[in-house]
Amino acid sequence: MIDLHYWPTPNGWKISIMLEECGLPYRLRPVNIGKGEQFAPEFLAISPNNRMPAIVDHAPAGASEPVAVFESGAILIYLAEKTGRFLPADGHGRYQALQWLMWQMGGLGPMAGQNGHFLLYAPEKLPYAIERYGKEVNRLYGVLDAQLARTGAYVAGTDYSIADMAIFPWTRTHKAQQVELADFPHVQRWYDALFQRPAVKRGLDLGKELRAPALTDEARQALFGQTAQSVRDGQHKLA
Repeated sequence: MIDLHYWPTPNGWKISIMLEECGLPYRLRPVNIGKGEQFAPEFLAISPNNRMPAIVDHAPAGASEPVAVFESGAILIYLAEKTGRFLPADGHGRYQALQWLMWQMGGLGPMAGQNGHFLLYAPEKLPYAIERYGKEVNRLYGVLDAQLARTGAYVAGTDYSIADMAIFPWTRTHKAQQVELADFPHVQRWYDALFQRPAVKRGLDLGKELRAPALTDEARQALFGQTAQSVRDGQHKLA
């Protein structure tokens, strides 16, 4: 059994989709990031970066003790290797999938996150920030569109992989990002195809009732007002 420490966000969806695709049994352990539960000492013991998602595998291969994994990209690789699915074992296909996974982790996710922050959550509109991150997100969609034009199917080639599962949840927010998928026809084709997968739909639906309709002052502080002291406080409680 796998414990999934999760909240319904793009990074959380990556793992709920992967678990559904693999058919692995799991238990949902909500981490309400709007209430600061990511700084609870029990969660910091699993995810020292105070970010969800994280997993605890209570039946890891070749180990007697549970295995905890944090960071969504690392979790995807772990689950792919555990099941032997959605990541080629070696060769060109493996590194294609890993390259595009890292592209999402280091590029699309952080840039789309900043773009969304300044568009939706910043207390004042900062034209430079909005333009800077908006243009970068637009560029990244162009990169993705060109790659999908080359492959004609999935991001890393002809096979569906963890790269698709990592990237799709961030394109799911394209409207909030003010991105028109019609401007990127290959992304549109790929997006529509993935959205029809039953496991993707189940992954997106997981915990959707948990999302608050609006961002409260408490949630704003928990999401945007934390510092290193927040981590120290959690570690102190754990000790």
